[in-house]
This record gives sequence, structure tokens and C-alpha cells, in this order.
Amino acid sequence: MTPSWILDYAGLLLNGLGTTLLLLLISAVLGFVLALGVALARMSRNPLIAGLSLGYTSVIRGTPLLVQIYIFYYGVGSLFAQFPLIRGSFLWPYLRDGFWYIVLALVLSVGAYVGEVIRGGMKSVPRGELEAAAAFGMRKRLVLMRVWLPRAIRLLLPTLAGETVLLLKSTALASTVAVVDLLGAANVVRAQTFQIYQPLLLVAGIYICLTFMIEAGAARVERRSMFRRAN
Repeated sequence: MTPSWILDYAGLLLNGLGTTLLLLLISAVLGFVLALGVALARMSRNPLIAGLSLGYTSVIRGTPLLVQIYIFYYGVGSLFAQFPLIRGSFLWPYLRDGFWYIVLALVLSVGAYVGEVIRGGMKSVPRGELEAAAAFGMRKRLVLMRVWLPRAIRLLLPTLAGETVLLLKSTALASTVAVVDLLGAANVVRAQTFQIYQPLLLVAGIYICLTFMIEAGAARVERRSMFRRAN
């Protein structure tokens, strides 16, 4: 028999799940794009570009994500609120919404961590494959887009799946700045029903199911990639 509180708060929990999935999707896509840029910058022969990217990854990876979220939401967000010009602009509904500060923090985090992962994957691609592509007359950009990056990403699929799972769990920090994600919805249920453990167990089960889906999807992509390569 389904507990009554689940039926009563089903809409809230579903909305929280939707917020969590939206955070995951936006942060994963934008963060991956940023990570590609970071990886290429870290491998740049230009010392300024390489140094700036190293500084960025060192700062982001060297500070807790929760601290970064607080800096963006309570620091930058409070600073924006002091300017009437900003408060009166069309951007203010977004700048006062904690959701976008969470997205910003997650995107920067993914860019730093996954950027280093991609850099390691690119360095592990055998030089012979790149030289063979160049021997066919491919320019450097074409070699990068058609050989180097695809080969590195195929090698990194299990690692990228793990990073996606970590990102999923990081979205739970959204509840610390009044964003009603899945954990935030569970906290509302706990506060209003005095059900202490049951909502948390439900949320934990949902996170486990999402993790299995991410890992299964990555494994399927990896198998298809290996099959195509064998053919």
C-alpha cells in the first residue's frame, strides 16, 4: 500500500525530480563544452593560455563546490541586488533565482574536472593514429575533430559516466540555496509531515535508479562504439 504522504506530495516530488534532471542536463552539456575548451587550453603551446587554464582548474578543483555555490549565490547575487539598473533589467528574474547560480557552479566544476579527464584521454591516444591521419592529408583541426577527440572520448566513456554520476549527486546541493530539487522537495515533505527517514529513503532510491540508467546508457554506447570499430 502506498503511504499517504507520497500521494499527497507526488506533484512536489515530481517537480523536484524535474528540477534535478534539468540541472543535470544543462550542467552536463554546457560543462562538457567548457571542458573541451579547458582540455585544449591546457595542452596549448601558448604559456599564457596554458597558465590561465591551469589556474582555473586549480582554483575550482581546490575549493569545495558548496563554498563556490555560496560565493555565487550569497556573494555575487547580493552584489547584483545592490544595483538598481540590474534589478530593473530583464535579467533580474534570472539573477535572483538560485537555480542559475547552481547551474553556473556546476558548469564550472564540470569544466575543471572533466577538462582534466579529457586532457588525459587525449594524451593517451597513440601518436601513430594522429600521424596516420596527418599522412592522409588531414589538417590539424580536421585531425582533432575526426580522430583525436572522438578516439579520446571513446577511451574515456566509463570515466565520463562516473563523472556524470558525480554531477547527479552534486545537484543535491541546490537545496542549500532554496532551490526545490529532489532533495529539497523531500525536505519540504519532512518538515510538513514529520516523516524523518521515509522521504530520504525514497529520494535515495530515485538517485540509485538514475545512476543505474546513466551507467547502463554509457555501457550501451561503449558496446556500440566497440562493435562499429570492430566492423
